[in-house]
Amino acid sequence: QVQLVESGGGSVEAGGSLRLACEISSREIFGGFAVGWFRQGPEKERREGVVCINAADETSYYIDSLKGRFTLLKDNAKNTLYLQMDNLKVEDTAMYYCAASRFGNCPAGSGGVRYWGQGTQVTVSS
Repeated sequence: QVQLVESGGGSVEAGGSLRLACEISSREIFGGFAVGWFRQGPEKERREGVVCINAADETSYYIDSLKGRFTLLKDNAKNTLYLQMDNLKVEDTAMYYCAASRFGNCPAGSGGVRYWGQGTQVTVSS
């Protein structure tokens, strides 16, 4: 049973920072498949891809609106994925989910995800 365990969510004022962590129990999954983060905001029907990193070449893909504010870090020694979130905005409020893909390269959407974490809540107040 592969487990993805997130931590680091919480409440912060706009302009603040948070760092999310996701530990993946399988080294095979962590190293062999694309991994990343999704989020689902309040009253949103779907999860939105935030950032993803390919397994082989470790190219990262971000939503354009988050570039410069969010940074993905991958610690291969700890099987842990981090999401550093700076200059947070109210619209970043969401449940954030760690995800592992079915593929080595980042999928187009949530349909390509094989494993999900339980989610960690991020709330940004004005």
